[in-house]
Amino acid sequence: MDEISLKALAKINLGLDVVRRREDGYHEVRMIMQTIHLYDRLKIEKTHTPGISMKTNLSFLPVNENNLVYKAGKLLMDEFGIDTGVSVNLQKRIPVAAGMAGGSTDAAAMLYGMNQLFELGLSRGQLMERGVKIGADVPYCLMRGTALAEGIGEELHSLSPMIKCPVLIAKPSISVSTKFVYENLVLDENTIHPDIDGLITEIKSKNLKGVCDKMGNVLETVTIPNYPVIAQIKEFMMEHGAAGSMMSGSGPTVFGLFREEAVAKEAYKAMKKSGLAGQVYLTSIYNNRRK
Repeated sequence: MDEISLKALAKINLGLDVVRRREDGYHEVRMIMQTIHLYDRLKIEKTHTPGISMKTNLSFLPVNENNLVYKAGKLLMDEFGIDTGVSVNLQKRIPVAAGMAGGSTDAAAMLYGMNQLFELGLSRGQLMERGVKIGADVPYCLMRGTALAEGIGEELHSLSPMIKCPVLIAKPSISVSTKFVYENLVLDENTIHPDIDGLITEIKSKNLKGVCDKMGNVLETVTIPNYPVIAQIKEFMMEHGAAGSMMSGSGPTVFGLFREEAVAKEAYKAMKKSGLAGQVYLTSIYNNRRK
């Protein structure tokens, strides 16, 4: 095998709770992660020139060691003494810096692809162990599906697959700093925490209404007051037939879950026309955990 082409799938958070801030500054979380069918495309080819050469369709993205794809490739090249090179072509569709693990899923695809191309013989678990060195979301992006993430996001537990349904994605034309959101998060006796255990029960029951009723993201308490357009997009989705709508991760992307494809398609058209979001996609829940 001299080349491989892979889909790097995005994620949303069906639930996101922050349990506490640790003494080392990190936050302990309980999150329900869910893979969706929105993806970047990663093509990796062997070359005779040593090292990693990389190009992407977005001019503002780094194509050196500041890119997680490059870091993932270098990690395996260094560990296994790979002296030939690779050429990487990354075609981005997942919104950047949007709470959808775009960079992490690209890095996960790179680890998987390098393992295949160079026949390194690493299991998925062994790839996940290496992935956490690159980013907390990378192991999940290798695992895929429906999962509970705890600790700082690195403790993963596979859950019953989420019911399949249309998913509308809308990212407003703003950037949100994850660091800013966590630094300004207030956790006290007035904090309303999402019912993560209840959400797990509803997912297991394949109850879309129950899932939507239990969805919650504690980070919205920071992001929405600073970026009101997020609340506007959530409201717009609900007005156009979403069973539930929420911000993913630290934002600013908002997703809506729909019962019917036809209703979701109309909501997609309306969202495109509204001007509330710079990027709008209609996709679906992804359950198959195999690459």
